[in-house]
Amino acid sequence: MEKVGKVLRNSLNKSIKDGLQNNQAVFLLSYTAVSSAQMGNLRKDLSKVGAKVHVPQNRIAKIVLKELKNDTLADKIKGQTAFVWSNSDAVSVSKALVKFTDQFKNVVINGGILDGAILVGTDVKRLSDLPAKEVLQARLLQVMLSPMTRFAGILNAKSRDLLSILKQYGEQKGGN
Repeated sequence: MEKVGKVLRNSLNKSIKDGLQNNQAVFLLSYTAVSSAQMGNLRKDLSKVGAKVHVPQNRIAKIVLKELKNDTLADKIKGQTAFVWSNSDAVSVSKALVKFTDQFKNVVINGGILDGAILVGTDVKRLSDLPAKEVLQARLLQVMLSPMTRFAGILNAKSRDLLSILKQYGEQKGGN
């Protein structure tokens, strides 16, 4: 029979691994002197954009990150640390995190992982400056439709010009 502590550590280890491997965006947040009510507000804001906050034991989190070959993130775990993971729009999550760090100066975004790529804190800030996913999709659609719209306008203009010429010719001949 296994000891309760080992079962708990294995369970925590598995939950961190699952969170890191099964989410497209993971952010690492260090905080000090933040009340539980303020962290509750952060959790609510993040849940609105489809993200979850997980606060593991630092020692277990470092072990898991090193097992997954993320030594750079493992070295950034110091003090109180929280993982924020999400499968939704990473831009919205980063905006919520940057907004929270602006409110509380003792909260720092140490980095993260986005689709397997390691991010540093400045990368997360730049990510938050991007427009939302829907806006980017609308811009892409506009770019894709632009040549077709111009082509339709050209075709319409040529037929309009032809009708104008025919009307003028008819007026010259004495017609209506």
